[in-house]
Formats: sequence, C-alpha cells, structure tokens
Amino acid sequence: MATDLERTNRPHDAGSLIDALPAGVVRFDDSGRVLYTNATLRSLLGYDAGELDDVHVERLLTVAGRIFYQTHFFPLLRLHGAAREVFLLLRTKAGADVGALVNATRSVRDGVVVIDCVLMEVQERRKYEEELLRARQSADLANAELSAQAKAREEALERVRDQAIELELQSQQLQEQAAELEMQQEELQAAYDRLLSQTEELERARTAANEANQAKSQFLSTMSHELRTPLNAIGGYVQLMEMEVQGPITDAQRQSLDRIARSHRHLLRLVNDVLNLARIEAGRMDYRIEELDLPSVVSSVVPMVEPQVAEAGLTLDVAIDASPRARADREKTQQILINLLTNAVKFTPRGGRVAVRARRLAAERRVLVEVSDTGIGIPPEKLASVFEPFVQVQSEQSRKSEGTGLGLAISRDLARGMGGDLTASSQQGAGSTFTLHLPTA
Repeated sequence: MATDLERTNRPHDAGSLIDALPAGVVRFDDSGRVLYTNATLRSLLGYDAGELDDVHVERLLTVAGRIFYQTHFFPLLRLHGAAREVFLLLRTKAGADVGALVNATRSVRDGVVVIDCVLMEVQERRKYEEELLRARQSADLANAELSAQAKAREEALERVRDQAIELELQSQQLQEQAAELEMQQEELQAAYDRLLSQTEELERARTAANEANQAKSQFLSTMSHELRTPLNAIGGYVQLMEMEVQGPITDAQRQSLDRIARSHRHLLRLVNDVLNLARIEAGRMDYRIEELDLPSVVSSVVPMVEPQVAEAGLTLDVAIDASPRARADREKTQQILINLLTNAVKFTPRGGRVAVRARRLAAERRVLVEVSDTGIGIPPEKLASVFEPFVQVQSEQSRKSEGTGLGLAISRDLARGMGGDLTASSQQGAGSTFTLHLPTA
C-alpha cells in the first residue's frame, strides 16, 4: 500500500496525464526506495500497478545498469542535482534488457530528497535494417518479374508501368526511412559521445574526491594522535597533583584541578570522536560480530549515564522485551547507545523523561533499540542532516551543549558497519526518538 510519504510525493491532478505520456516516469528517494511509477514505465517493463511500490530502484536495472547507477549515475545526481541523456540498461519483469536514455533531477520536496527520472526507450536499429533489406529484395524480385512479364506479355505493359510507378514510390519511402535511420544513428553516436565525456568527467571528480578524502582522513588521524599525547600527559599530572604526590593542595586548588580534569576528559572525547571518524572513512574500523543479549548490553550502559540523568533532574525508563538477541559488535553497540542516551539527556529540559525500548521484529528479522526523550525536538527541515558530520541543530539548548557534531554521524556509520542502521524521528518541542536497527541472532 502507498505510504503517506508516497501520497505526498505522487502527482494528483496530473496523474492520468503522466500515465499517458510516451515516456517512462519513476520517482525514488535518496535511499533508492521507489515512490512512484507511471503506467508507461510499468507497461514497458511488464509490471502491474503496485508491484514496484517500495522496491529498490536497482530492481529495474540489469547487473551492469546497477553498477553504473552506484558508481556514476547516483553520484552524478548527488554532485550536480541533475543528469541529462544518460544511457541505462533496464531489466523487464520477464528478464529482457531494454535500453533507455534517462533525464533526472534531484530536489527536496516537503523535507524529503527525491529523484525524478524520465526514460525514453532506445529503439533497436537492427529491425529497421532487416525490414529495409527485405523490402529491397522484394523490389528486386518484383522488377525481375516485371521484366519477364514485359517480354512475354505486351498486353500487360500498362499494368507493369503502374506497378513500376508504385515500386518507385516504395523506393522513395525506403530511401526516406534509410535517411531517418541514419539520423537516428548519428543521434545515438552523439549521445554515446556525451556519455563517454560525462563518464570521464565523473571519474576525474571521483578520483579527486577520493584523494581529498584520504588526505583529510590522514590529517585527522595524525592530528588526533598528536593531540592525545599532551592530553594524556595533562591528565596524568592532574591525577598526581590530586593524589598530593608533590605536596598538599588547598580546596581551591582541588576545585581548579577538577575543572582541568573535566576539560581534559571533554577534549579527549572530542579527539577520540575525530579519530573514530577518520578510521571509519579510511575503512580501518574492525568489527567483532557476535550474538548479543540486548538486556545485558543495555544494563551495562545504563549505569554509565545514570549520574548525568540524576544531575539533569530527569527520569530514565528502561523497557526491554524478553531476551531479544542480535548479531553485532558489543563494544560498538554500547558506544552507540551511550551516545544516544547522552544526547537525550543533553537536549531534555529538567523534569523531562528519557526512555530505552528494545523489541524484536520477527517478520523482518530485525531487533530495534529505541532511545526517546521529551526534549526540544528537531525541526523537520533539519532532521535529514543530523547524521551528517560536524552538524548540530542550532537552538538555545544546543549552544549551551559542548560537542563537535560527530556523535550521530559516527553512530550511524558504526550501525551500518554491523549490517544495521540508525534512524531518527522527531516533533519539534515534543522530543525525539532515535532507533538502532540490528540483525537478529
């Protein structure tokens, strides 16, 4: 059934007109989920109405088409917001290949990023060439018969002349068809040349982006390691002074040392976040996947945030279904939950509530861990960007909270690295819910 989001993004008054277009139309979101197809496209590919709803757009492509979509077409849309006259190989429901020229645009509608594509089928030249050959052969045979009949039957001369005139007209039509085929061939060659040029340009852009990303990751990793050394030294000297190894200290000095220690821990967390981001982007993050008992994992995390909950004047509720189990990395699952709980505490006013829920979706073979709060919420236009690195939703509360804006970006990358995902929903002024998706054991 169509979701509310699909009905929002689907044309209404122009629906019948779009279905009648002599071109295929498909709309999908940034995750590749198909939101709309017109009747022309479904007819071209052999699908009935509703069969393509909610499927991934790559289902409409051949294997080669999927590779081109992942490495060239979708990055081109992300980079420029549009793609013109791109050739893609489609796959029908029956398994046949269909070539198409695609024009696409990427835009934001009602806070959702969508891609609209118009597809024109590329007709095969071979069938026209075969028809032309057969027609020419028929014309040759007809001329031979007319010549034989002219010699044998003088009385049929007028009829032969009429047939000759008709054949001349057919010949002119065939010549016009041949000229049209030649023009189509030139257009296809021009489209192919443009495609090659776009491919080369995209490859250069991809290479430059990879080199820049590698340089950035190397810089972040190096700087993080360089910063951790003096920070660890600061922490060590603070501990020695608190232990009064070098002599007694006053209460005022101890308070100052406590402030230094808190600042040291905060800076060390920021450096660790940057280092984790660099490792993820460089593909050097290792995962130890095992069968996890989620009640045990949640129980190990709750004591770590209870002091923050108490200091903030909040209530923490934990409700977990009986023994949901997942396949994931224990340490990284704990890291994600600590970050989600810390954020919930940070952005929830005093007297509010933070809740942890865990349940198993047997039909989808997924386990969901939800962390919700009654905090300030996230504006709808900002919800899609909260998982981007270095992004924080600007508000009076967020300006008072320290951080780099890396926590959610790292948490989602860790979740996806374990075969799951991290999603968010929110209502501004009423709170937010972040959901960790993990495969079931």
